[in-house]
Amino acid sequence: MEPLKPDYDGACVGNVVAALLGQRPVDWLPAPVTGARATVLLVLDGLGWDVLRAATELPTLAAMEGRAITTVAPSTTPAALTSITTGVGPARHGLTGYRMRLDDTVLNTIRWQRADGRRGPDPAGVQRHESFGGRPVPVVTKAEFRKSGFTAAHLRDGVFHGWQTTAVLVEHVRGLIERGESLVYAYYPGIDEVAHAYGLDAPWFPAELAAADRLVGALLDAVPPDVAVVVTADHGQVQVGPDGWIGLGGIDALVDVYAGDGRFRYLHTRRGAVDDLHAAAEAMYGAHAWVFTRDRLLDEGWLGPDPSGPARRRVGDVVLAARDGAGFVDPTFPQEANLMSAHGSLTRAEMLVPLVAARGRAASRAAR
Repeated sequence: MEPLKPDYDGACVGNVVAALLGQRPVDWLPAPVTGARATVLLVLDGLGWDVLRAATELPTLAAMEGRAITTVAPSTTPAALTSITTGVGPARHGLTGYRMRLDDTVLNTIRWQRADGRRGPDPAGVQRHESFGGRPVPVVTKAEFRKSGFTAAHLRDGVFHGWQTTAVLVEHVRGLIERGESLVYAYYPGIDEVAHAYGLDAPWFPAELAAADRLVGALLDAVPPDVAVVVTADHGQVQVGPDGWIGLGGIDALVDVYAGDGRFRYLHTRRGAVDDLHAAAEAMYGAHAWVFTRDRLLDEGWLGPDPSGPARRRVGDVVLAARDGAGFVDPTFPQEANLMSAHGSLTRAEMLVPLVAARGRAASRAAR
């Protein structure tokens, strides 16, 4: 199996918003988008293309028109959502993983918290690119995210509308479309949360898929036929736990700082140990991972073109990108190994996500 490289110049999540805003002409948007008065872009966190194609619990999504596109590398939420909203790759926007080295600390980018528990730095200083091309696009996401640092980093130009339940999500979208918004961005994290907690083989996962499919159906029922509902995702999933997690004790003496994600582990070396660490990581973990040096990963464009200086510093000197059902345990953050599924690497299951669409089916107010 070969790693799947993101299509940063083509059908990639980072180009979807620009295409919907008409800023980037493309030929890969689903047909229902053409001629639509308005568009609702729903991001279903954690829904991979292979799951959509195989799961019987997704009849509404399966009936929508579209195709697979690639996400970004690493195939993880902070990197991918920020690429969706900013239109640039992780090599430019600099949110290079779930946990990343930032100056003298490791920043948890979802919690926006330093490793010692202190609040993270100014989000605008860490991620400098505007979202939605600087337009005040309405953002419908969980109410609890309103004041988070990650929200400020990747959604700061949007107009926040918080939801507590999926019914509120749908009603927000309905009202925004009725008030004449041309693009509404909505986000639902349930698939990812359930996959992490229970895995892909437990009954909770198909139950959650069915619930997400009902959400999509409710959105279609909430907006009229001149509105397109477009669904994509930030990444797919791979079953890992509890037996797939691999300790890194064999190279610990060469590592100064661990960061990244379980399936895209950043290893920052002790001074002068890059070559030794690369060789040791290849010898000990090469059967389970594609082993990259920082220079190779960035110079070959895996995280996108034109790497910024900050992004270079945030990527490990050596990177373990899991090639099978493995995850690599960060000894300074061992709770990550409790996850039953994970993502971040370059496999098809993680890298291919849906871009599908259908027109709304609500009757107009005049008809009612």
